[in-house]
Amino acid sequence: MKQGNIIIKNAAQLVTCSGFSAKKGKEMSDLSVIENGTVIITGGIITYVGKDANCPPLSDFPDHEVVDATGKAVLPGFVDSHTHFVFGGYREEEFSWRMRGDSYMSIMERGGGIHNTMTATRNASFDELKDSGRKRLNSMLAMGVTTVEGKSGYGMNKAAELKQLEVMKSLNEEHAVDIVSTFMGAHATPAEYKGRENDFLDYMIEEVMPEVKAKDLAECCDIFCEKNVFDIEQSRRYLIAARNLGFKLKIHADEIVTLGGAELAAELKALSADHLLQASDNGIGDLAESGVVATLLPCTAFSLKEHYARGRYMIDSACAVALATDLNPGSSFTNSIPLLFALACIYMQLSPEEAVTALTINGAAAVGRADKTGSIDVGKQGDLVILEYPSYKFLPYHIGMNIVEKVIKKGNVVVS
Repeated sequence: MKQGNIIIKNAAQLVTCSGFSAKKGKEMSDLSVIENGTVIITGGIITYVGKDANCPPLSDFPDHEVVDATGKAVLPGFVDSHTHFVFGGYREEEFSWRMRGDSYMSIMERGGGIHNTMTATRNASFDELKDSGRKRLNSMLAMGVTTVEGKSGYGMNKAAELKQLEVMKSLNEEHAVDIVSTFMGAHATPAEYKGRENDFLDYMIEEVMPEVKAKDLAECCDIFCEKNVFDIEQSRRYLIAARNLGFKLKIHADEIVTLGGAELAAELKALSADHLLQASDNGIGDLAESGVVATLLPCTAFSLKEHYARGRYMIDSACAVALATDLNPGSSFTNSIPLLFALACIYMQLSPEEAVTALTINGAAAVGRADKTGSIDVGKQGDLVILEYPSYKFLPYHIGMNIVEKVIKKGNVVVS
């Protein structure tokens, strides 16, 4: 995408979320709002942020498009820091089973769940995965997401894992949304390795992970650390191997049972620990002390009818909290940013300010991009959203409705 030149002026609220690292605890309430604000983006990079009254004369920028944001709030582009958006097939039948009372893990144990999607993803062509992935990115962009994390993990063999990651690399080169790719070969144990989980991890560590790195297909590495999936010691071994190859670390932690995944994430200084529905008090304390981002996925808890992660407690314990949709075909088949805001504020007791921070600068930190995006700061990439209302507080208040009017990516209007 070309690097655009644009001026957004007269914003009722310029919600800068200013910062270059994750905000913890009480800091999450500080959005650094400028009333009647202007942003200037030159060559795709933010060059001015401030009051209209202090703005350089617009005549100094004859080659800049000018957007009048009178009566509208302007925010950083949203960062959805946990998704599985490249996959084959769907699991609508399993959704109806869950409504009858079957648990997510019981469906997985009898060959459904992740294994079901694995088969469909292995059978899907590169072009099929790319076409469906592009449609999902289009939907994300329309809701204000300008950076997204995408995980592999529905292949669980070399060919299919590489295929997923190559699809994401191709989409990243073509689509407006920036994609941070994560290798998650250890999402479950495929049938051919049943009962031989350690052999499967050896295969991933020795044969697949080095090729992912050599082909530069992923920035991060993730594992499903959970009872009856991969235990703490297996997860530690896998993640240390990934770190030794130069991957940044993420971890699916303490989703179903209290296992110690949060503590492991803190020990290894991962970028983020994700899910955390069953995280212990000690684990939450370790995340706060280490600065590892606690990425919470309320749409998943909503879909599975589970208790929500303790977002209020985590922020009060000085954690840096991020929010993400967990878009996937099983436990959270949604990329709805409006639903995410509503659930976070109504059921997880985050304030609107904390929810905005969680989906901007903290989301960027959760994917290692807080130096480049996630806030409206001079020197950062010009990724913004303009709402149709004058305040960010409409995001959770206008329940379930997309109120994003315009999306600007690298100084270009990409949604209007």
